Amino acid sequence: MAAITATPIAANNFKLGFIGAGKMAESIAKGIVNSGVLPPSRIRTAHLGSHRREAFQSFGVSVFDYNSQVVEDCDVIVLSVKPQIVKDVVLKLKPYFSENQLLVSVVAGTKLKDLQEWAGHSRFVRVMPNTPAAVGMAASVISLGGTATEEDGELIAKLFGAIGKVWRADEKLFDAITGLSGSGPAYIFLAIEALADGGVAAGLPRDLANGLAAQTVLGAASMAVNSGKHPGQLKDDVASPGGTTIAGIHELEKGGFRGTIMNAVVAAAKLGRELS
Repeated sequence: MAAITATPIAANNFKLGFIGAGKMAESIAKGIVNSGVLPPSRIRTAHLGSHRREAFQSFGVSVFDYNSQVVEDCDVIVLSVKPQIVKDVVLKLKPYFSENQLLVSVVAGTKLKDLQEWAGHSRFVRVMPNTPAAVGMAASVISLGGTATEEDGELIAKLFGAIGKVWRADEKLFDAITGLSGSGPAYIFLAIEALADGGVAAGLPRDLANGLAAQTVLGAASMAVNSGKHPGQLKDDVASPGGTTIAGIHELEKGGFRGTIMNAVVAAAKLGRELS
């Protein structure tokens, strides 16, 4: 692969394009617009279906007919397609990529080395967001490809900071990240459902139980993020001697609660490693 000299992306006037107009791309684009990081006039995508076109046009994004038009018109290109079609998509777009473009992938389980080979282009950043991007609460991790610069990394961190929090990590950790933050929202949804079912079993109306369970998880997560305390300390603060909370924790420990969650993360990471 020929060496590429990375020209800095002009922060004041670059255009951002999405290849793939699904829910993740919509969430990212909408977060970027709502946060004021970029105006919608500088964002593009392509889709022939009226429903997806209208979804993006509703907040001012230009929607083209073909992906090649997006690539030709933009400086930063985000690949947001299904893993099973990403190779074909990138190979078809390869003739349209220019050496000064920054390519970004949010495609699950697809490694930088493969993306770079297919695209003939090494100025790549791989990003692993998760589904809470839809509500501006994503946990995103980024890793820089061959000729991506620190400035490129900072630019992408700013864009994805519009939909949540951003971390930097070596790509070798991405399978474990998949098992934790990628799959993790599903584990928490199960926990919310179980909490609500427990409330119903104890006599609460379903609507009240659902609301209390979801808000309790939201509040606890906020404390874990903002208090500066270790989660174990926060747990201890709630668990009074001989009280109701420690009685409930005792039941969770008897059921292998922590070990089961740990096993879920490891199992998802293992499968992610095998698939990638």
